[in-house]
Amino acid sequence: MSFKTLLAYQKGFELAMVVFQLTKEFPKSEMFGLTPQMVRSSSAVCSNIAEAYRKRQYEKHC
Repeated sequence: MSFKTLLAYQKGFELAMVVFQLTKEFPKSEMFGLTPQMVRSSSAVCSNIAEAYRKRQYEKHC
């Protein structure tokens, strides 16, 4: 079983792709402001889920 089978990961990935597509339509003035922050924070959800999934496999983690 992989973290990619988790429903939370799948929903987070779908949302990250939606955010990425929407930010492409933002004005160029936001290219270095709000847009990169939104993309990073939406993709961070998936990476945090994957990291937590990997950590739960170790007995000494707690």
